[in-house]
This record gives sequence, C-alpha cells and structure tokens, in this order.
Amino acid sequence: MMMMMMMEWKWLRFIRMAVMLLVLEGCRWCTTDACLEHERIALLHLKPFFNYDNQLQSWVEVKGSDCCKWERVECNTTTRRLIQLSLNSTRWYDNMGYYMDNRNLNAWYLNASMFLPFEELKSLYLSGNAIGGNLENEGFGKLSSTLSNLEILDLRENYLNDSILLSLSELSSLRYLDLSYNRFERSSHPRGFQWLSRLTKLETLDISGNSLKNSILLHMRNLSSLKTLSLSGNQLGGKLLHIQELNHLANLKYLDLSGNKIESISNKGLSNLTNLKKLDLGGNQIESFQSFKDGGRKLELTHLEELNLDGNHFNTSVFASLNKLSNLKSLSIRGNGLKGSIDMKDLEAFINLRELYMGRNELKDLVIHQDSNVSSSLEEIYLDYSTLNTNILQSIGVFASLKTLSLYHCGLIGPLPNQGWCDLKNLEVLDVSNNALEGMLPRCFSNLTSLRVLDVSRNHFQIPLSFAPFANLSNLKALSINENKMVMESSFYTSIPKFQLEVIRLPKCIASQQLSRKFPTFLYYQYDLRYVDLSHNNLSGTVPTWLLENNTKLEDLILKGNSFTGPLSLSSALISDVSSIDISENKLQGQIPTGICSTFPHLSRLFLSKNAFEGNIPLCLSGMKDLSFLDLSDNHLYGKVPEELITKGSLTILRLSNNNLSGNVVPVILNAKGVRNLYLDGNNFSGEMTNVDVSTFEFPNSLSEIDLSKNKLHGKLPRWIGNASFLWRLDLSNNGFEGSIPMEFCKLNRLEFLDLSQNNLSGSIPSCFNPPYIEHVHLHGNRLRGPLSLAFYNSSSIVALDLRGNNLTVPVELCKLHSLSIIDLSQNMFSGPIPSCLGNLSLPMQTNKILEIEFYGPSIEEHETTLNFGMDSYYPTSYLEEVIEFTTKSGFYSYKGDILSYMTGIDLSCNNLTGHIPPELGNLSEIHSLNLSHNKLTGVIPSSFAKLHQIESLDLSYNNLSGEIPNQLVELNSLEVFSVAYNNLSGSIPEPKAQFGTFIENSYEGNPFLCGPILHKSCSKTDSPSTISTVSEDKGEDGLIDTYDFCVSFLVSYVVVLLTIFVVLYINLYWRRAWFSLVGKCITTCRYSNVGNFLTYHIFKRCV
Repeated sequence: MMMMMMMEWKWLRFIRMAVMLLVLEGCRWCTTDACLEHERIALLHLKPFFNYDNQLQSWVEVKGSDCCKWERVECNTTTRRLIQLSLNSTRWYDNMGYYMDNRNLNAWYLNASMFLPFEELKSLYLSGNAIGGNLENEGFGKLSSTLSNLEILDLRENYLNDSILLSLSELSSLRYLDLSYNRFERSSHPRGFQWLSRLTKLETLDISGNSLKNSILLHMRNLSSLKTLSLSGNQLGGKLLHIQELNHLANLKYLDLSGNKIESISNKGLSNLTNLKKLDLGGNQIESFQSFKDGGRKLELTHLEELNLDGNHFNTSVFASLNKLSNLKSLSIRGNGLKGSIDMKDLEAFINLRELYMGRNELKDLVIHQDSNVSSSLEEIYLDYSTLNTNILQSIGVFASLKTLSLYHCGLIGPLPNQGWCDLKNLEVLDVSNNALEGMLPRCFSNLTSLRVLDVSRNHFQIPLSFAPFANLSNLKALSINENKMVMESSFYTSIPKFQLEVIRLPKCIASQQLSRKFPTFLYYQYDLRYVDLSHNNLSGTVPTWLLENNTKLEDLILKGNSFTGPLSLSSALISDVSSIDISENKLQGQIPTGICSTFPHLSRLFLSKNAFEGNIPLCLSGMKDLSFLDLSDNHLYGKVPEELITKGSLTILRLSNNNLSGNVVPVILNAKGVRNLYLDGNNFSGEMTNVDVSTFEFPNSLSEIDLSKNKLHGKLPRWIGNASFLWRLDLSNNGFEGSIPMEFCKLNRLEFLDLSQNNLSGSIPSCFNPPYIEHVHLHGNRLRGPLSLAFYNSSSIVALDLRGNNLTVPVELCKLHSLSIIDLSQNMFSGPIPSCLGNLSLPMQTNKILEIEFYGPSIEEHETTLNFGMDSYYPTSYLEEVIEFTTKSGFYSYKGDILSYMTGIDLSCNNLTGHIPPELGNLSEIHSLNLSHNKLTGVIPSSFAKLHQIESLDLSYNNLSGEIPNQLVELNSLEVFSVAYNNLSGSIPEPKAQFGTFIENSYEGNPFLCGPILHKSCSKTDSPSTISTVSEDKGEDGLIDTYDFCVSFLVSYVVVLLTIFVVLYINLYWRRAWFSLVGKCITTCRYSNVGNFLTYHIFKRCV
C-alpha cells in the first residue's frame, strides 16, 4: 500500500512538474515570440512620418500585435528585438523625380532620436525620403551610445548636405554608409569629410551622384578599412592629381570613379592598391593610361579581375598599356575610339580573360589566330553596335570555349555562312538580332547543341512554320524570331522538336493570309512555356486557350494585334501562375467573361482594349488582389464604374477610356486609394464635380495622373483637386466647365501637364499659379481674360504654352520662360508692341516637349536555364499624350508624338499688336514657324529674318507693313510657306529662285505697290523704288484706311441709316406711303444688281 502511495506521489510530482514546464513554456512563448512593447510603440510613433500611400498599413495600433510581422520590419528570431528597419521611399512618392527638385522644395528635417528605442538595430534604410537634415540637437550622433550595433545606414536620394557629416561620424559601429545622390559639395563645411575618418570600421562608402570635386580624395586616405568606394557621377575632372591619396586604402577591392570628367590618371597613383579586384572608370574622358610623367609606366594591378573603360576616348593602343593585368577576367571598353580591325594577339597577355565587351565602337573585323591564348579562354564576346563584316562568323569558330556571342545591330548582311560559327559546340547564348541577315538558316545550325538562348529577331530570315532548323536543339529554352518571315515547308514535316521552350517571341512574323489561321506546329508540343508573345501576326479564329491548358506554368500571354473573333471563352480550370494577359487590338465581342477572375486568380495585368466588348465591367475584378494594371479602353462598355473596383482592389493603373460609361465620377476619384493613373476620358460621365468638404475625406495622394477629358462634365472646376498634392498630370479638356480657375490649383506644385482647353472657363488665370515643374499648359478655347503678368512667372520649365482663343489682354512675360519652344497666343486681345526680348529665346528642340513616358514589360524570371533578354511588348506607365494644335503652313495641324521634339514655333496672330517687328526676332535660329498675321504691325520686314535658317512657315499677312520685301530672304532654304498678303508693301518681290520660286500670287496679293513676274506686273523704270516708297510712306502718314476700321464704319453707318429711315417712316404717314409706292415701282422696273450683291457680300465676309 505504501509503495502504491509513493508511486502515486511520484506521478503527481511528475504531472505537476510537467504542467509547470508547460506553463513556463507558454509564458516564455507569450513574452518572447512577440516584439517588445516599447519597440512596437516606438514604431507607431514613426508611422506618421513614413506612411506615404499607406505603405505601413500593417502597422496597426492593436495591443498584442506582433510588430516583428509588420511590413518593413525584421526582428532577431531569438530575442525578438528589432534588427532591421526598411523605411526607404515611404515619405513621398517621387512623381516629379528626385533629380528635378533642385530647390529642395520637399525637404524636411528628421528627429533621429525616434530610433533610440531600437537598441539592437543593425540595418536602417531611409533612402528616397526627401530628408534635408536633422532637427537641431537631434542628429544621428545621439544614437551612437545606444545603437552600438548599427552597421548599415542607407541615406541615398535625400537632400542631405555637408552639415550632417559631423553627426554621422559619431556612429562608430558603421560598416556600410550610402550617401549617394544627395547635395554634398564640400563647400559649406570644408572639414566635413575629414570627420568621417572617425569611422574606423567603415568598409563600404558610396558618395556617388553628388557635386564633389578632386579634393575629396584628400579626405579618403584615413578610411583604412574601406573595401568599396564609389565616387561616380560627381565633378572629378582633369588630371586627377590627388589620386595617389587612395594608395593608403590598402584593403580596397572595388573603386568606382565612373561618370566624371577625368582626363588622365597617374598609374603611380593606383600602384599600391594591390588588393583591388574591380575598377570602374567608365564615362570619363581618358585617352591613355601612359604618360610622360609616369615614364611610360603601365597600369600594374596584379589582382584586378574586372576593368570598365566604357565611354572614354581610348584607341586600339590601350591593350598594350594594360598587358600587366594578367589576372583580368572581364574587360569592357564599349563606346570608345576603337576603329578598323582588332588583332587578337594584342590581348595575348590576358591569359585569364573570360568576358570581352567591345560594342559601340567602329570595329570592322577581328583578326583571329588559331593558337592564341585568348581564343582558348574567352567565354563571352559582346560586339553590339559595331559595323562588322559578315565574314567574322567564318573565323569566330576558333573560340572553342565561347558560351555567349552577341552581335546585336552590327550591320551583318546576306545569308549566314555554312562554317566557322557552327563549330561553337559550347555556345549557349547567340544574339544576331537587328541586322540584315536573310535566307534560310543553314543546316549546320543543328550543331549548336548547347544553345539555350537564341535571338535572330529583326532580320530577313525565312523560318519554316514547323521550326525544323531548331528541332535538334534539345537545350533551347528561349527563342526570339520576331519580325522575320514565317513560310510553309516545301515538304511535309512531322518530327516532334526535342526542345521544351520557356520563352517564345514571334511578333510580326506572319503576314500572308494563307498562314493567318495556322499556328506554328511546334507550339502544339510545348508544355513548359512561361512567356508567349504572338502579337501582330494577323492570326484569326478563336483565342488559342489551349496554350494555357497545355502550359500550366505560363505567366505571360501576349496575343494583341491579331484578328481573333467571337466571344472570349476561357477554361474553368484554375491556372494560378498567369500574371499577364494581353488580347488587345483584336475583334472580340460579347461581354467580358466573369470566369476570368476565377481562372486567373493571381492576374496582375489585364489588357482587353480595342475590341468590341460590351456590357458592364465585371464586378469580380474588384476581388482580384494582385491586379495592378487594368486596360479596358476602346470598347463598348456601359454602366457605372464599380466602386469596389477602386476601393477593394489593388489597382495602380486603371484605363477605361473611350467607352460609354456614365454616372458620377467624383466617388471614383475620391476612393482611388493606391491608384496612380486614372483614365476615364472619352466616356459619358456627366454632372457637376461638386465641391466637397475636404475635412470629411483624405484625398488619395497616390494619384499622379487624372484624365477626364471628352466627357459631359459641367459646372465649376472642383476646388478639392487642389488637395491632390502629388498630382503630376491633369486633363479636364473638352467638357463644359465654367467659371474661373480656382485658387486652390495654385497648390499643385508638382504639376507637369495641365489641359483645361475647350471648356467655358472665364475670369483671369490666378496670379499665384506658377508650378515650378510645369512644362505643358493648354488653356485654348475658353473665355479667359485679364493680365498674365504674374501667372507662370516662376514656371521657367514651360515648354509648350497654348492660350489660343481666349480674351487675354496683357502678354505673359515670355522672355523669362527660357525653355519655351512652342508658343500659341493667337486669337486673343494682346495689344502693344511685340517684346524685342523674344529674340533671346533659344526655342530648343528638346525631348521633354513629349510627355515623358516610361515603359515596362512583363518580367521573365531568370530560371537556371534561361537568360533575361529584351522584351518587345513594353507597356507605357502613362497614356496621356501631348497633342498641340498649331496654325502653320497656311493650315491648322495637330502635332503629337516624336515630331513634337522637332517642332518650334510662335503664333501671335489675330491680336491687336502694334508697332514695328523687332529685328531681334531674327535671332530665333531654331524656329520652324512664325505667325504674326492679322495684327496692326507697321514698319518694314526686318532683314534679320534671313537668319531664320530653320523656318518652314512665315506668315506676316493682314498687317500694315510697308517698304520692300528684303531680298536676303531668298536664303531661307527651308521655307515652304510664305505670306505677306494684304499689307502696304512696295517694290519688286524677291527673285523667284530657291524656295521663292515655289510661291505663287496669293503670297503677295493685297499689296497694290508690289510688282514682279508672278504678279503679272512689271517693275518699270518710271516706278522707281523711291517713288513707290514715298507714296507708301505718305499714305501711311495720312492713315491709309485700315480694313477692320472700314468694315466697322460701314456696318455702323448702314445700321444708322436703316434705323433713321425706319423712325422717319414710322412718324410721318405721308413719307411712309411715298416710300412704299417707290418700292413697288422698283420691284416692277429695277433689276437686281449683281455687282452690288458681290460688293456687299465681299465686305461682310472680310469683317467677319
């Protein structure tokens, strides 16, 4: 019994201990598996400063929430203390571009003390946050005693200057410091970079992209632990005499001096960097390494493995000065002065060379030797953008170890040879795209059994529909043959290809109607495709959904620009890997199938534009959590835009342009959280965009582009748009808005493009409206009035200014807008003389006349067997297009696209400008069109116009100009349209030679004192120029009757006479009877006067 009791007691003790252990383990789990409470609170204090676009939405103020699981936070798995904080680009979205904000308008000052609670922090990333410095006494130095583990600090792309360096120098534990692309210039604090010598553990320092000069090298010598130093993109230049200071950095392995203006480097200055493995000198102005001062000494860096000399001025002699670099594995010398042939014997010293980049030179050939060391070791050769002889392919077979050969855009012509290149049994990557190669692929092509990636696109090859030449390439994974010609085989071919592709690009390969219903037969045997592009092939029939069913790993399917018809039918099976589908520019009809959401649950990009889809937008699209880009434009969709699509989705770009959608557009905009580009133009949205109480909502600061043009919106412009502080481009044109431009628009400081044209706006342009980055302003076709003297005064970046067709009265101070190249102020009420300072405008031909549009393509993940190579199907990040309507060459034209970068012009026509034409306008040497017609200008045509060498259209008609037409104008060889009609010009017209031989009578009509063969009026001796000039001047002094004044006087007199007759006849009964009697007699006796009718009609027409 006692024994049993003892046993029970032991069991009870055991159970009690087990329970206690469980409780203790549970408590330990409760206390250590979540982050520390004070660190969680500290993160919540940081959130308001770093939560642009709600990027920190997982940082919730819920007690017990584990902050270690929050986005951008990493904790130690044992202590649960925070060790990494990634707050890069969380303060603002760089719509306007960091590089454009030269005035630091977005800068703010950081309180570094907010990071004190994170005592075990090792990595802190704060890049791209517009930080201008620290608050006073709250610098990074305060972290030195507490954050003793901080090793990585990333502050790139901020607005920091030299004043912060003292504070940073106190972080003695730092090993990695990135200060690139800030505002460092070593002027306000000359000793700033000396302080950094306190960072004795620092191994990586990046100060690229600043404004540092040669003397910065003096302050690098004490950073003895440095292994990586980047000084690229600064203002280092000339002979770089201080380079020897870097010899103290004995541990340095990577040195980047690229993107400066260095002309020469002393080889002695780099001689002690014995551990250097990578040296980047690209993008400088270096011609040679050897100099007289060095005694012809060669570059001796015995451990150097990578050398980048791209974009300098080296010639073929450079190889001799590098022959001491015996360990070199990679040499890049693209974009230099290499010309003619390169003898590969010059590279014999590089016995370990594996990669050779010599593209973008003027190379013709490589002299290759059978027994050279280089030919046996080289694995990669890149000769892109050269002008090579096709024969190079016959001799290149010597490179037995070659794995990559890139001959992109090398001017190769004719058929591929049958020998040489076919011997490259180890070749894995071959790029001969963008040449003029032609014919069938040779049979020896099948020898390249190691080939994984092949690009023969943009040539003139004939590729059989079966792909027989590639059938034996069992390792082939990526194939690009776009813009070649697919042909039918001469004989029936049934072999199944040995390859299983992952990437296939075939756009613009099928042109014949005979092949339009035939898919390349090899596609039916492919089951591992990830990326398929069959765009622009005129393929017909139904959409080939079997591609999706056969290839379950397919990620991107591009079928745009074909002729697929019928409704879009999809498989009900789940296809989870598909991320991008493009079936735009086809002939699909019916409704968009709702099954698209369940079939492709992880779809991120969907393009169905330019079809004939109808019905409502499927509501299920709002439940697709990964959908970021949706383009349903140019269809026949109707109904409202589902609010859930905006509020619940993850869209960043939504394009619904040119449909029949309707309803209230305001909720769509105000709920567009996360949406950056919103295109609702060309629909039937109507009603007023009523003013909203801004205190009741938070405007979606993600919006950078809004296009509501060509709708039926009316009422006043919404004031709340002024709260869109990150708005970049705004188009409200072709609606029915009225009233004045709200003062709130002055808050749109990041605006680059504004189009309010073709509305009924009135009032004056707010004087405060001068966004610093604005480039494109379109306000034509409104009823705006008043002065412009203050508007735009700070907008020196304006490129295109279109104020045509308003009632503006005082011209803008154009001379201060130095970037202007297209100015349209026609059909206004500008008066006074033309400012002579207009001649100081350079009117540059510049690419930013085109709205800057970036492109991106579906990403192809780099698998073990597949390389990333360029994609054709790029999609723009913006669909707003700059369109400028401009009167030139006697017509009204619309300019858009690339042509805008070449268009320059000034249109001041149809105003009330007076005085002489300033001779300074002759300095506008880049102008293409000048229109001063329909004004009241006087004086002579300036002879300085002969300097307008680029001008194509010059219209001076309908003014009061006098004197002779300068004969020097015949030197204008680009002039296509010339008009001086309806002035008071005299004398002989210019000789009918060069361009003036193409002008006909209507260029000169309305000038009674002009003479010449074209006018059928000889210039007789009696009508001497002096006589004619005197008559003209006398007439001018007496005030030759102005056409407009004559028309007004005539109409007023006409109306007065009629009213007088009517009043008299109404008062006097006798005269009334006599008048009607006279009219009756005229009806029976008088005939209608054709001459009178013509005169009356002509006068009326001219007045209108």
